[in-house]
Amino acid sequence: MNKSIISNVKECYVCKNPENLHRHHTIYGRGRRAQSEKYGCWVWLCPYHHDMSDLGVHNKNKALDKELKEISQQRWEEIYGSREQFIEIFGKSYL
Repeated sequence: MNKSIISNVKECYVCKNPENLHRHHTIYGRGRRAQSEKYGCWVWLCPYHHDMSDLGVHNKNKALDKELKEISQQRWEEIYGSREQFIEIFGKSYL
């Protein structure tokens, strides 16, 4: 399992709950999940902040989805390369 470039604390990134965690790939869709895994663009989320409530990043919480994408890109650029390289790999910029 690749380490997260965002947080390696095994608790929900949002509410700090340490139970029933889901691994959320912050950049997903059309092959992007595999790239997220490769580069560590993921966080732990509890079911409520992942996909089991309106607070979930895959449901109505578009602000959280955007925040996680932006943080992922910022950290990726600090670690791996330029914005242009990020766009080549992930298809677009979130910043």
